[in-house]
Amino acid sequence: MTAPARTPRPNGPRHGAPRRPRWGLRVAAGAAAVILGTAGVGHAVVSGIDRGIGRVDVFRGLSDRPVTGQGTNLLVVGTDSRDRITQEERRLYHLGGSPCHCTDTVMLVHLAADHDRATVVSLPRDTYSEIPDHLDDAGRPHPAHVQKLNAAYAEGGPGLTVRTVEHLTGVHIDHYLEVDFTSFMKTVDEVGGVRLCTDRPLQDPFSGLNLPVGTSTLNGGQALEYVRSRHLDGAADLGRMQRQQRFLASLLHRVSESGMLVHPVMFQQVVGTLLDSVRADRSLDSDELIGLGQAMRNLKPAATEFLSVPIASANFPVPRVGSTVKWDEAASARLFQALRDDRPLTPRAPSRVHDAKGQARQQDAPTPVEVAPPEVRVQVFNGSGRQGLARATDLALRATGFSTTGLPADAGTGPAQARTVISYDPHWDRSVRSLAAALPMAELRPAPGQGPVMRVTLGTDFTSVHAVRLRVPQGGPEVMTGDRAACP
Repeated sequence: MTAPARTPRPNGPRHGAPRRPRWGLRVAAGAAAVILGTAGVGHAVVSGIDRGIGRVDVFRGLSDRPVTGQGTNLLVVGTDSRDRITQEERRLYHLGGSPCHCTDTVMLVHLAADHDRATVVSLPRDTYSEIPDHLDDAGRPHPAHVQKLNAAYAEGGPGLTVRTVEHLTGVHIDHYLEVDFTSFMKTVDEVGGVRLCTDRPLQDPFSGLNLPVGTSTLNGGQALEYVRSRHLDGAADLGRMQRQQRFLASLLHRVSESGMLVHPVMFQQVVGTLLDSVRADRSLDSDELIGLGQAMRNLKPAATEFLSVPIASANFPVPRVGSTVKWDEAASARLFQALRDDRPLTPRAPSRVHDAKGQARQQDAPTPVEVAPPEVRVQVFNGSGRQGLARATDLALRATGFSTTGLPADAGTGPAQARTVISYDPHWDRSVRSLAAALPMAELRPAPGQGPVMRVTLGTDFTSVHAVRLRVPQGGPEVMTGDRAACP
């Protein structure tokens, strides 16, 4: 699709800011519970939920918007409102302080057009942003200016927040969900708690979190402490967002396995806890909720991707604004282009592959590689003497992300060769390492002048294609899939 005219600008979270409770991933978790649950209940139940959700004219008057792409994009935000928090909850869960009436959490959720994948991108609340020109509630004009991302809500509410995110990312927002998660603890308790694993003790005196090494089932209060914690390490808000993503993946898994999706009474109990804390755009009606719920219901854990936007500086000073988070412009542009193109961020291998005897077996964990598989071009030849092996291998390589020709061929009429060989031009020596990770049995043979297409000739030693995934550069964001978040 056509790229937007605007280029995403730099951004990220700050360090040393005054301590303030963070509602974190509870936003996306609650929104996901509402949407995901609609897949398994009747239309009448969902219509009742639709009537209970608060509505806001988010898109009214918006212009100069990015082109609509494939799939569905939801902007999920959480505000720091504490109107419904009791004094006991304030004391027990360290929830003192005054709200800033701004967005404490901002997430961009992309649901693939074929309903087999979801990507959740966390946008730091202190992102360096250009707030578009707008009118305030009194009709006074305000010119475009630099501010932190969470200020857009304070200045112009949901509509200005959507405009600012679209301006930053170039991604067209289809729906808006806003959650005030004062009922977060009750929601977690309704689903029976959430299991999380840690390989070190987690203690944060500011949030009250105190988790031992190993697996813990967190109740609502402990989950609240976990998603708020930002004093566990030097990563501050960036580390907090990664923990929130892990929590969301675990919560979605718990919601799925709890039976809530196919149990109307349980569904109503859980979602009823959230109804008075959710606002959405007017077009997100019951039919749309059912469609989104059915789409999310088909998702596999390995097909849910979680990451934070790539960061260039977590402490970028701006006069009269303070410390902001500046995005890595090139890396973030690639990320949002992938969302616009409806492409996965982590190439997925087939769950089963064919071994040398034609038998299906389970795939191992993907091997990290430096060059993304879609950038590696491959032609497959069959030198094994086994009919159909080249085509099966071509399909397996394509499934794990490689750009195959789709035209496998026999290597010749001679005897079968013993070794699988990858022939490659030394000019593409980094690319061939990605292919070699997928074919660990293969011998590498340089072929100067061959060009960018790798030539794989399968031998009798060939067993299967091994899954690979792009290694994230040091200091860059890590893409976590839902299956990696589950406890062993």
